[in-house]
Amino acid sequence: MLYLTRRAGEAVIINNSIEVRVVELKGKTVKLGFTFPPTASVLREEIFEQVKRENEEAARAAETWDGETRRKAGVLPDEGG
Repeated sequence: MLYLTRRAGEAVIINNSIEVRVVELKGKTVKLGFTFPPTASVLREEIFEQVKRENEEAARAAETWDGETRRKAGVLPDEGG
């Protein structure tokens, strides 16, 4: 892991297109500002972990589906066409 020291108003640039700026320091909290391309995704860690868990659970559940269940869910086409 890379550690950097920044003051309020200072920033770091990632991959020439993502800027992370220290906007405000207040007690034990830091307010960060992000500038990034529309194709990038930025999530708080706890949200990222929740989405990851839900995706893993959905993938495990899909592995147990039989053909008829998949057809009803629209994952497989109807047998008739």
